[in-house]
Amino acid sequence: MPIRRQVHLPDWPINGGAGPDLDALAAAAIADGRRLVVGALIVDGDHRLFVHRRGPRRRLLPGTWDIVGGHVEPGEGLLEALAREVSEETGWCLRGEPRLFHIVDWTPLGGEGEPWRREFDFLVEVAGDLDRPRVEWPQHIEVRWIGVGDLALLDENRGADDHMIRHLAELALHWERHHG
Repeated sequence: MPIRRQVHLPDWPINGGAGPDLDALAAAAIADGRRLVVGALIVDGDHRLFVHRRGPRRRLLPGTWDIVGGHVEPGEGLLEALAREVSEETGWCLRGEPRLFHIVDWTPLGGEGEPWRREFDFLVEVAGDLDRPRVEWPQHIEVRWIGVGDLALLDENRGADDHMIRHLAELALHWERHHG
C-alpha cells in the first residue's frame, strides 16, 4: 500500500543545547488526530546508514527498504518507543541522547479510514554488534549499511513511500558527513 506524505513541518535543526519538548510535540500530534510513529536513523563510524527490507507479507509497504522504527504504543513516550523499536528490530540498545532530526506526516494511499501518522525521526547511536543485528524475521528479511554512493538502492521504493526513506537517508548521511 503506497503512502502519501505531507512535509508541512520543517526539518528540526540540530544545534546542540536543549532539545525540543518531545512531550509537547507528541501531545500536539495527538490533538491533531495523528498516530505517533518513531524512526531511528542509525549511522555507523563509516558514515553509513542502517536500513532493512520489510517482509513481503507486511500490510504497510511490503518489500520496501525502511529505517528502524514503528508506532508508539499507548502510554509510551517517543524516546521509550524509539528504544523499544531499536531493541526489537536489531537487538541493539540506544546509547547517548537521541537527537530529533525530522518530522513528517504520512498516510497510506487508498487506506480509507487510516489515520495520518506523525513520524518523529531521530539520529541515534547504538550499542551492540553492528555486524550482526538481531533481525525480526519475517517482518524484516534483509539488512544493509548504505553510504551516499548506495542511495540508489532506496529508489526500489519508488511509487510506494513517496521517496520518504531516500529523503531521510540523504538528510542523515549529509548531516553526519558534515557534523557527525
